Amino acid sequence: MPPPMEPTLAAFPNPFLRYFAATRPPFLSVTFAACLIGLATAAADGTVLRPLAAFFTVFFALVAHAGINVLNDYYDALNGSDAANSERLFPFTGGSRFIQNGVLGQRAAGVFGYALLASVVPAGLWLAWSSADGLILIGLAGLFVGWAYSAPPLKFMSRGLGEAAVACGWLIAVVGADYVQRGAFSATPFIAGLPYALHVANVLFINQFPDYRADAAAGKRNWVVRLGPQRARWGCLIVTGVAYGWLIGAVLLGALPWTTLIAVAALLPALAASRQLLAHACRPAALVPAIRATIGAAMLHGILLAAGLVAARLFGLH
Repeated sequence: MPPPMEPTLAAFPNPFLRYFAATRPPFLSVTFAACLIGLATAAADGTVLRPLAAFFTVFFALVAHAGINVLNDYYDALNGSDAANSERLFPFTGGSRFIQNGVLGQRAAGVFGYALLASVVPAGLWLAWSSADGLILIGLAGLFVGWAYSAPPLKFMSRGLGEAAVACGWLIAVVGADYVQRGAFSATPFIAGLPYALHVANVLFINQFPDYRADAAAGKRNWVVRLGPQRARWGCLIVTGVAYGWLIGAVLLGALPWTTLIAVAALLPALAASRQLLAHACRPAALVPAIRATIGAAMLHGILLAAGLVAARLFGLH
C-alpha cells in the first residue's frame, strides 16, 4: 500500500474541510478510547450513566485533543523541527504538514488551535455544574498539560517530559470522563487508566525515532535525542512491561475485576512493535509497521479494558 499523500491546498478547497483535516481526526481515536475507559470505570462501580453528559464529555474531549494537535503543529513550525524533518513518516511523524505545505498559514493555525481550546471552557463549566466542582480542576489540569506540552516557556516535549505529559494528559481524560458520571473522585479510573496512558505515551515515544535528527537540530531534547536511537530503543519495551505489570498487579490485588485481563491481548501487537523497534531503531523508513502496531496496541488495550469493566458490571463481578 503506497503511503498517503501529504496535504495540499488544491486537495482542500473547502475551508471547513481544510480546518477539520488540520486537527488530524484519525489520531483523535486515542481520546475516544480514554473516555470509554472512564465511562466504563464509573459503570463498573455501579454508577448509572447519563447519556447526554457522556456525549458532551466525549465530544469536547475530542475538541480539546484537536486543539492540542493544531497547537503542536504551530509550535513545531515556530521551532523549525517540522520544516527540517526530511525523514518523516507521514502521517505519523513530522506533523500534519498543513503549515509547511501552505494549506494553512502559521498564524491561522495558532489562532485555530487556541480557539478550539477556548471552546472547551464553557462546555466544561456546564459539565461541572451538572456533576461536581472538582471537574473544573480536572479540566484545567488537562488544558494546562496539553498547552505546556509544546508551548513556551515550558515546552515539555523539548525537555524530556513529553512522555510524562502525554501519560498525564490521557490519564486525566479517563479520570474526567469517570468524574462527570460519578460526581466524585475515585481510585478506580486512576488505576484502570494508567496502563492505557502508558500505551499512548509509547505512541509518542516511537514516533520520535524517525524525527530524531530534526528534533536534535531544533533543540528538542526528548529521550530519543538524549540517549540516541540505539539506547533509547529499549524504552517501548520497558513502558509496555510497566503497563501490563500494573494491570495484572491491580487484578491480583482486587483493585480491578479479573475480566479486565482481556486487555492483555493487546500485549501481542505491543511486543511486535517493540521487536521491530529493536531491529530498526536507526532505520526510520522501516518503522511504519512498528508505529502502526503501537497505535493498534493502544486502541485495542483501551477498547478491551472498557469491555472488561462493563462485563464486570453486567455479571456482578465488581
